[in-house]
Amino acid sequence: MNLRIVIYLCCSALFFACGSNKNIRKQKKNPGKVQVETKPVKLPAVDQNKHVKKLERKDKNLNSHTLTYIKKYAPLAVLEMHEYKIPASITLAQGILESGRGRSELARKSNNHFGIKCHTGWKGERVYHDDDAKGECFRKYTYVESSFNDHSKFLTERRRYAFLFSYGTKDYKKWARGLKKAGYATDRKYPNKLIKIIEDYELYEFDKIKKKDFTFKRPKLKEKIFNESKIEIYEVKKGDTLYSISRRFGLSVDKLKKINGLNNNTISIGQKLKIK
Repeated sequence: MNLRIVIYLCCSALFFACGSNKNIRKQKKNPGKVQVETKPVKLPAVDQNKHVKKLERKDKNLNSHTLTYIKKYAPLAVLEMHEYKIPASITLAQGILESGRGRSELARKSNNHFGIKCHTGWKGERVYHDDDAKGECFRKYTYVESSFNDHSKFLTERRRYAFLFSYGTKDYKKWARGLKKAGYATDRKYPNKLIKIIEDYELYEFDKIKKKDFTFKRPKLKEKIFNESKIEIYEVKKGDTLYSISRRFGLSVDKLKKINGLNNNTISIGQKLKIK
């Protein structure tokens, strides 16, 4: 009788151990290169302060946070326009809309102003936020400037956005509608929202700034070689907590939160967590 009990307990333990391991999968990262973010340098002014004062005289009810955003990031949008042929008005309007005027949690804590998700091949830091689904992976940057530059690369390096560049840098309406058509956003009103921001704040004025009037050369980004070992990913299942997962894999809760970019203890079923 005792032998049967021992055999039953051993089989039960093996069953649960196998069940736990089914939730773990390994991702093998290939060696490669990753760009190192360079410390931002001051950009030439584009009369953004004068632009904002003019707007304030016209309309006292304009959003102060949007005006601050324009003063802060208009030169950056112009720089990206000259390098990547994306209208400065579009970059600014997207930044204002996607980041909640720079005040969203993703923008404040991760410097991600365009809501760009990790996607395949992203080698940088990451954080997890609820968006279309719970616990989605978003890119994290050291500097806002890196977010703006990555937004430009995101559009220029993907085939589905290629047709946008036939519109030039002064047709913000076609760009706004084209972004929706290409699948940048799921909101049907996305183009109208961008166009309204551009016209309410006259952002099209920044599209007129010529390259010869904006003399600046971006420092070349350095690259470093990385060689990551296998990363183990655990998929959260019903009944899991950060504490139970940390105990299972020999991590502290704080360590588990740190390597996954979590700001609190909330996790959801199906969420992917790095455990190594």
